Amino acid sequence: MDVSRSVTNRLIDWIQQASLEKTFTSIAEEIGVDEKTVRNIFNDYVGELESQTDLRIPKWLGIDEVHLLKNYRCVITDVENKSVIDILRKRNKDTVISYLSKLQDIDKIELVAMDMWNPYKSAVNTVIPHVKIVIDKFHVVKLANEALEKIRKANRQNVSAKERRQLMRDRYALLTRRKDLNDFDDQIRLQVWTDKFPLLSQAYELKEQFFDIYEAESLKEAYKLYQNWLSNVPKKLITYFEDLIKAMNNWEEEIFNYFNSPITNAYTESLNRLIKTMNHIGRGYSFEALRAKILFTQGYRKVKKKKKFKEVEVTFGKMLPDQFPDWSQTGYEWMYE
Repeated sequence: MDVSRSVTNRLIDWIQQASLEKTFTSIAEEIGVDEKTVRNIFNDYVGELESQTDLRIPKWLGIDEVHLLKNYRCVITDVENKSVIDILRKRNKDTVISYLSKLQDIDKIELVAMDMWNPYKSAVNTVIPHVKIVIDKFHVVKLANEALEKIRKANRQNVSAKERRQLMRDRYALLTRRKDLNDFDDQIRLQVWTDKFPLLSQAYELKEQFFDIYEAESLKEAYKLYQNWLSNVPKKLITYFEDLIKAMNNWEEEIFNYFNSPITNAYTESLNRLIKTMNHIGRGYSFEALRAKILFTQGYRKVKKKKKFKEVEVTFGKMLPDQFPDWSQTGYEWMYE
């Protein structure tokens, strides 16, 4: 029996493992115990795991955020090995600086992938100024799509209610790259709207040309493609592409670092969806509980499941008698469990 609770040690072990992946309520209902008991066992287990964990410093660090429990939280990941490192309660500069300052062997970090959030850049430059910052390409090309969306919405005023609804449904064709439009109907929809609105047609071509920049094979080629793109933006469309152009001016070095070090935060983005799903399933989770569930199922701290007795039995069962180790000579002793 467990020394502090009226349950067996075997049940404690089972609850510990299950609580990382299942909701506390479902475990309580399955076993027939109070949910508070499950929660307390989970908290004790997380404290035990935290004390046993040694954090490995990655070569490529990812910094992103997720909107969770009514606030933005900072997510730290290993971009190269696609693993979550930590989730911070806040995403402000002081919080990120405090976290990075506590990391050991921080000099091992070579690249940091992030979005265009100044506190991240400032924190990295303060603590690890030697690293190269790479702006995630998906956040950059997203601005090109947003510019196209602004024009699409502006054109809604010039069409009937029926056409307005159709334009809304057909936005997929406008936001998708031309080469990725495999459906013939989508190609027709794109042709119809670009023929009807010349300004929308120009914006679509500019969007396509901007995406082409990220297919450049060198930094020099990327710079040249961007300068050509910028010179081709007509004055009547500058307002719509203003946010993109401003971002390119303010983050030029970090954005173009991608072409020498093509890393992205794609893993972090997929992780953020998982975090939101886990939070939705387990309504009422505290930030600490949600953080622990992610770290110990998706991160470096991932808990390995204990081997069942049958697996051990099969391993030894396949050995010939003369292959069994001589436990008396190895310093081991038999113990009944």
